[in-house]
Amino acid sequence: MDDEKVMIIMTSGPDTPRRCATPFFFATLGAAMEYKVTMFFTIDGTLLLKKGVAETIFPKEGGKPVSDFLQDALDAGVKFMACTASTELHDINPDTDMIDGVQMVGGAWMWQEAESCETVLTF
Repeated sequence: MDDEKVMIIMTSGPDTPRRCATPFFFATLGAAMEYKVTMFFTIDGTLLLKKGVAETIFPKEGGKPVSDFLQDALDAGVKFMACTASTELHDINPDTDMIDGVQMVGGAWMWQEAESCETVLTF
């Protein structure tokens, strides 16, 4: 499976906390199964990549913050790509506001990458 690519498109953000942990969990699981996993963040999903935000989001009261799931995915080797238009939408400065390990890409990149993936999931 090490040559099979999976893309997870993340549009959910802080306003929908119950939708924020599962995509990272699936990404981590896919990487553990030796898929090449990329997460593409757009719309409100990009907000999760802003420094300090994921630490404040709890999908379950008393549970782990989204930042724990996010870090698990990064540690597993999942690639994080953020949509440049989405950062502009939310006035996020990619050079100062984003967590480490995020690459900035445009919408055309998403289309080209999705075409080469075995599976594309959206959240």
